[in-house]
Amino acid sequence: MAVLPELEAFLELAEFGRLTGKSRPMHEQTPQQARIDFEASSGFLDVPLDSVACEDFTIAARDGHSLSARLYRGGKSIDGLQPVMLYFHGGGYVVGSLDSHDALCRRLAAQGGFALLTVDYRLAPEWRFPTPVQDACDAGNWLVREGSAHGLDASRVAVAGDSVGATLATVLSIMAVREPAELLLKPKAQVLVYPVTDATTKRASHRDFAEGYLLETPTLDWFYAHYARTTQDLADWRCSPLLADDLSGLAPALVYLAGHDPLHDEGLAYAERLRAAGNEVTLLEQPGMTHDFMRMGGLLSEVEGIHAQVAGWVRSRV
Repeated sequence: MAVLPELEAFLELAEFGRLTGKSRPMHEQTPQQARIDFEASSGFLDVPLDSVACEDFTIAARDGHSLSARLYRGGKSIDGLQPVMLYFHGGGYVVGSLDSHDALCRRLAAQGGFALLTVDYRLAPEWRFPTPVQDACDAGNWLVREGSAHGLDASRVAVAGDSVGATLATVLSIMAVREPAELLLKPKAQVLVYPVTDATTKRASHRDFAEGYLLETPTLDWFYAHYARTTQDLADWRCSPLLADDLSGLAPALVYLAGHDPLHDEGLAYAERLRAAGNEVTLLEQPGMTHDFMRMGGLLSEVEGIHAQVAGWVRSRV
């Protein structure tokens, strides 16, 4: 299936910016420049909903570092503790923030049925692997220890994320089973939207959609070069969960892929491996979309329905 016409027009505009010298690929920039551009471009994809209440605060990481966090509540107020979606943003461990994904988090929270907590894990190259994984783990443990004081039910949690945020989400799902002393949280579900699952191997989709489809294969390599301390880190299951020895006994998974995405094939391979290990897997795909479609609520009319679909699946599991 071809790229949706509205999205095709957006991609052509991005390519025109490169041809005229007004923009450069992320992998040709410094991390600092890439972060500025990523934050600025987020405003073109969607506009945050004002109707969703949010609260900013900090969570202490294991080394004493303060992690910025944001809690969203939408829909009708309920008595007692709320189920939670613990959401991790994408950005290749190098770019992305609470603000870059604010519009998306508001739209998911607005669906109702759960609160949404998102945490600003530390970024590379200033903080390389495994710091973002540890920050995500610390956020999960904070939810168990402190969540009830914020009206959150740590026994009814879906871990979720897009791109490398989805990687962090599924790593927590694995840790909950394999390393229970490290992670106190026991997720009821995991939502993995176009996840990175194997940073060591190039598949057909890396070649077929290498350039011109928003996320580019050279940019993935640039991300990994900034994130990993050594090439061995990329083969660690906490970076490449497809390479984990045992994936059995994990929380039910929603794996949502984009048809025109370098990460498509590794996401598909991960869904198949989760299912082969005996886990409940719901595999969905948007064949006419690219990476990052979840943040395109202001660009593509179809995305509102995708948000509702994801939220409905989460409500049925938590």
